[in-house]
Amino acid sequence: MKPADIQVERLAVSDLDRARVLFAMMAGVFETDAEPLSDRYLTDLLARHDFWALCASIDGHPVGGLTAHTLPLTRAEVFELFIYDIAVRPEFQRQGIGRRLVAALRSLGAESGISVVFVPADNEDTHALDFYRALGGTPAPVTIFTFSDDE
Repeated sequence: MKPADIQVERLAVSDLDRARVLFAMMAGVFETDAEPLSDRYLTDLLARHDFWALCASIDGHPVGGLTAHTLPLTRAEVFELFIYDIAVRPEFQRQGIGRRLVAALRSLGAESGISVVFVPADNEDTHALDFYRALGGTPAPVTIFTFSDDE
């Protein structure tokens, strides 16, 4: 595989089937349960200007993906991008696909006037920590609290 073989693009409403396959692939990489998403839900999600779904594909087949959300700030009239998920199929990891996804998000964000991108990573996930450091990310110590009626 050559870098030119990898296509990275932001998915739109017209990419419903690709989004469905991408999100299922990402759940598989994370080994998490995922329920089928309806056309209505996917259409609404992909139509949102503040939701970003990037798909890395080779020969039209998704091999990696990234989802992010635009967050408006209140201290200035600016926005930041929050990477929620990034996943690459295991057989394609360590081949620059994750790097390409993050670079594409940063580039597309910059075109929209967004210069800050951030991502949380579990302290135990040393692979993710090493990856984000290799991209030039600066770690910031934080603790994330989750509130859920499911727990």
